[in-house]
Amino acid sequence: MKERTLAIIKPDAVRKRVIGKIIQRIEDEGLEILEMKMVHLTKEEARQFYYIHKEKAFYDSLTDFMSSGRVVALLLEGEKAISHWREVMGSTDPAEAKPGTIRRLYGFSVERNAVHGSDSPETAEYEIKFFFG
Repeated sequence: MKERTLAIIKPDAVRKRVIGKIIQRIEDEGLEILEMKMVHLTKEEARQFYYIHKEKAFYDSLTDFMSSGRVVALLLEGEKAISHWREVMGSTDPAEAKPGTIRRLYGFSVERNAVHGSDSPETAEYEIKFFFG
């Protein structure tokens, strides 16, 4: 079943200059990039985007990080795109991510883990609208 998901290349990966490598991996995995843009989120935009985590201890540091530099937002489409992209990303903690996953290759910590991906169809719908209207 074809579905859509949002991917974000986070500020740490942008600073490491691995945008092209991540995009190449997305394409190699058979996911189609329908839209893409680079933005610098304000702190308030990051807070709005991650509103589902507002009660969690890491919310402030996460939103500080996500507004610390440019990110690349991508609208992806493909067979089971949400689960496929999450598998390619790897575990949230790069140290626990499987070898060859993006987070294992380019992540630094649970927060600075190179990429983001929607975790459900409902989340994907919200996140896609957030970046692509």
